[in-house]
Amino acid sequence: MSTSDGSPLLSTAGLPAWLDPVVHAARTVEPLQLSRFLPPESGAGRQSAVLVLFGEGEKGPELLLMERAGSLRSHAGQPSFPGGALDPVDGDPQGEGPLRAALREAEEETGLAPRGVQLFAVLPRLFIPVSDFVVTPVLGWWRTPTPVGVVDPNETARVFTVPVSDLTDPANRATAVHPRGHDGPAFLVESALVWGFTAGVIDRILHFAGWERPWDRGRRVPLDWHA
Repeated sequence: MSTSDGSPLLSTAGLPAWLDPVVHAARTVEPLQLSRFLPPESGAGRQSAVLVLFGEGEKGPELLLMERAGSLRSHAGQPSFPGGALDPVDGDPQGEGPLRAALREAEEETGLAPRGVQLFAVLPRLFIPVSDFVVTPVLGWWRTPTPVGVVDPNETARVFTVPVSDLTDPANRATAVHPRGHDGPAFLVESALVWGFTAGVIDRILHFAGWERPWDRGRRVPLDWHA
């Protein structure tokens, strides 16, 4: 959804009722409830945004994800939300810049038609220290689904959707262990291991929306896990 001049607009009008808990969570969650890594007070960091897009498929509510190409220098082969750094054309990073960037990057990476997306909320900005990105998660409802797929195989290996029911299934939950020793939530879905920043955001949304089911946090998997 956009204003008359084409700029993105946040709106909760007409959302399906099952998204109500997500809307509430986005309005009430505090930054430290999402991550201990918050943007530097100095304002440093590269401003970026990701699109957390909810749709409705054959198995009910679902999320749109993509898998980055294995040839990339950073995050190679890692499942993620569509997204990337803000460009000057996106506008004010403190205003609607992240909204425009999330839609623009999603279109460039997956072929998503922005006109079919209703943006309804943003989560607090988070920080990824390893890449120096300050990331704004932008939440959207795929009101009018359009075909998506790999636009540039040099950047994207595949584009896929994951049912929320699969993400909440305890059999698909695990703790991913990084070679350097740190760990975090992970999801074993669609022949992929979703971990890192993306898994952290999904984990927190499921938790604060009240969708989380008890799962075995002692189940640990390496990053080179394969289905």
